Amino acid sequence: MEYVTLNNAVKMPVLGYGVYQTPPEETERCVRQAIDVGYRAIDTAQAYGNEEGVGRALAASGLPREDFFITTKIWISNAGYERAKASIDESLKKLGTGYVDLLLIHQPFGDYYGSYRAMEEACDAGKVRAIGVSNFYPDRYLDLDHFARIKPAVNQVETHVFQQQKAAREYMKKHGCQIMSWGPFAEGKNDYFRNPVLLEVGARCGKTAAQTALRFLIQSGVAVIPKSTHKERMEENFNVLDFTLSPEDMAAIQALDTGESLFFSHYDPQTVEWFMSLV
Repeated sequence: MEYVTLNNAVKMPVLGYGVYQTPPEETERCVRQAIDVGYRAIDTAQAYGNEEGVGRALAASGLPREDFFITTKIWISNAGYERAKASIDESLKKLGTGYVDLLLIHQPFGDYYGSYRAMEEACDAGKVRAIGVSNFYPDRYLDLDHFARIKPAVNQVETHVFQQQKAAREYMKKHGCQIMSWGPFAEGKNDYFRNPVLLEVGARCGKTAAQTALRFLIQSGVAVIPKSTHKERMEENFNVLDFTLSPEDMAAIQALDTGESLFFSHYDPQTVEWFMSLV
């Protein structure tokens, strides 16, 4: 496994397994299969409703807790110091562990400053090894980073070959924050898996378009957490550390970037209203 060292010296695998939209009743099976494949970094969230399934899979694996890197996230409804503090303990209970390796604020809404203070205290107390944010665009990320006592170690944002977050990554790099991709396959949008560039580059390397895309992100310094409920896809996504893309191949894929989201923008008032409707 390849690792990145976060700004607090914690080592994090560059490749993990995500359980977004994995049904709670399927989560334990999926995570157990992912562990069998070799994944040791697992990404979940309060909003996914499947932390308990992740916890059961970890317990069933029989492996030491320190072998895993577990990430979860505080949802909007738990924003604010007191609610976030209580939700952290609830997540630990559901996961069946005394600590998580990475805790993120899931969305930049509500009293996320209060949430972050609770996270800093959890870090001090040994309940969390590293803290950070998710879906924070450069403006809000820089604002929080400037005032935070413990600087965000990770920002998990939409990142894939069509949205490479080039400008945002410059600010994160400047301030020592690791970028992590959610949606590394953009949920198949833009005919992702039949993209001619990914297919051509992949063919030269003996890899699929999906493997090529993941390798591109990892080689670009982006941590990834691809999700699948099928073991054969888990295996395919895991086998991306045994080849290297040439500078020419990297340049060809870099040219696919549009700089635009394929999902939503937090700058769009209608998007913000939609998120608020979920609270």
